[in-house]
Amino acid sequence: MLEQLKELITNYVAVDADSITENSRFAEDLGFNSYDFICMLGDCEDEFDIEIEQSEAAKSKTVGELITYIEGVRA
Repeated sequence: MLEQLKELITNYVAVDADSITENSRFAEDLGFNSYDFICMLGDCEDEFDIEIEQSEAAKSKTVGELITYIEGVRA
């Protein structure tokens, strides 16, 4: 799932996919603004065939936290 998220992330911000880790913070490390983050969540819904509650997913500050959220929704 991390590799899939890296691909989605690089569609929105100019970072090297190899530099993205589960500890990468969306705003501070990757340069996301709130609009880009919400748009990326829409892509995550399509990619993982899930429905994301944006207010809950927005609490994810790191890539790892978003992975945990997505895994919980998929379960």
